[in-house]
Amino acid sequence: MANQVEPALTKELLPLLQEERYIALSTIDHETGAPNVNAISWVYAKDEKHVRFAVDNRSRIVENIKENGLVTILLIGGGSTYSIAGHAKVTEEKMDGVPLKLALVEITVREVRDVMFYGSRIVNEPKFEKTYDKEAADKLDRQVMDAMLK
Repeated sequence: MANQVEPALTKELLPLLQEERYIALSTIDHETGAPNVNAISWVYAKDEKHVRFAVDNRSRIVENIKENGLVTILLIGGGSTYSIAGHAKVTEEKMDGVPLKLALVEITVREVRDVMFYGSRIVNEPKFEKTYDKEAADKLDRQVMDAMLK
């Protein structure tokens, strides 16, 4: 997909966003107007034009999106790095079926760009591990993903 701009997620990218992964989310800060970048992991592509994510509903991310819905997520996977831009909207202030106070946000994808520098490819994708109780983390992950699929 190098040097191409796609209007939606491709069939190769869609499954990469249908599992928990390390994603960088860029919003526009509601106070300064400057870029604001956060790492998130509860992400799910509903289809090729819609990507959902869950974050603490007290997060600065939520305030930023309410003020200005333009966002970009950075996905490292499939051998490259992708910039996925669109318009985000908070669709639920408090997700049902989740013990934490999480907001559900949905991005309507506007464009997808392969932004990997020329002549290279990703050979190891970012990996992370939860540093709290594994059983509790797995249970919470299932609850959040189930709620995002509704």
